[in-house]
Amino acid sequence: MCAEPLLTCPPVALHLLAKAPLPGHAKTRLIPRLGKLGAADAHAELVRACVATACRAFPPHQVTLWTALEHEHPLFIALHQQYGIALKPQPEGDLGARMRHALSATPGPAMVVGSDCPSITPALLHLCAAQLADHQVVMLPAEDGGYGLIGTQEDTPTLFRDMPWGSEHVLAETRARLTACGLTAAYPATVWDVDRPEDWQRWQRLRRLQT
Repeated sequence: MCAEPLLTCPPVALHLLAKAPLPGHAKTRLIPRLGKLGAADAHAELVRACVATACRAFPPHQVTLWTALEHEHPLFIALHQQYGIALKPQPEGDLGARMRHALSATPGPAMVVGSDCPSITPALLHLCAAQLADHQVVMLPAEDGGYGLIGTQEDTPTLFRDMPWGSEHVLAETRARLTACGLTAAYPATVWDVDRPEDWQRWQRLRRLQT
């Protein structure tokens, strides 16, 4: 089961997006350094870390893991059994459609994160959830020009349609749309994700410092 949250948790749903760690299909930009199996193992490690972080911050009924590629993968089943979180299959569509679907799957304010951003801490998740009480949108900008988390008070389609996903323009375009729509937003911190071999090395250094 999920560990006891660090603080009283705001009533915000937390949605996690994760692919199954299938060799050749997960963390492909790590393959030149780690190989297909190593990259898949690295992805599995990041997914486990993401779920553990979420479950240090939120009780299990507020956390959903949205799965892709192989919905019944042993990793997903093990995480469900260990933490008691819900599992749901990601729908078809691009990243924006899948994020919007997750955010709209529960009533009230919600946040969504990917599984490859180990710089997001339980305390930061709490801060983002608290910011949604006063802002319509909360985001954690990423160093690569994207973002590691987005939260909304209600369905906001314009933030997810026809976005240049995977590019360094995602954050700037999202902020421009927020301004155009007159939506208030909070940006509590800048984070980084694991995408390239140097990111993986950074994560390994951080893990060694934490142990």
